[in-house]
Amino acid sequence: MPSFDVKLDPNLESVGNAVDTSMKEIGTRFDFKGTSAAVEFKKKEKEVIVFADSDFQIDQVREVLFGKLTKQKVDIRFMDVGKVEKIGGDKVKQVITVKAGIESDLAKKITKLIKDSKMKVNASIQGDEVRVQGNKRDDLQAAMALLRKEVDDVPLSFDNFRD
Repeated sequence: MPSFDVKLDPNLESVGNAVDTSMKEIGTRFDFKGTSAAVEFKKKEKEVIVFADSDFQIDQVREVLFGKLTKQKVDIRFMDVGKVEKIGGDKVKQVITVKAGIESDLAKKITKLIKDSKMKVNASIQGDEVRVQGNKRDDLQAAMALLRKEVDDVPLSFDNFRD
């Protein structure tokens, strides 16, 4: 039976490269000289932590990071920006979580979308991905087109297409 998997799968190596190039730019820019502006990537936790001296400066550091992510072809919609926290003195930090794997709410939304469309395909949640099965390849491609059109808040990828 033909099927495909719907995933939310960022390229963590590209995220790491973007963080490294952001740190290089922060180190050379005049407006960041003598400040605690920094970006740190924790690959296991899938978190990017941005440090700065003020709210204004943390916005600038985040803009540098997002620019580098875009150059590395990492979709910004993978980034879940947290709130700015004070960490002592005048220093602030912000945790940006890298979304990986489809959350249960989004998985339920995807399956509901497919069932409400009355297409001849079945969607089932399997861990952090959604498997879509159908009898015809055209039905699966129509389901892909529907998901691309309707779910635009996260960058979905379609993998493991089997005929």
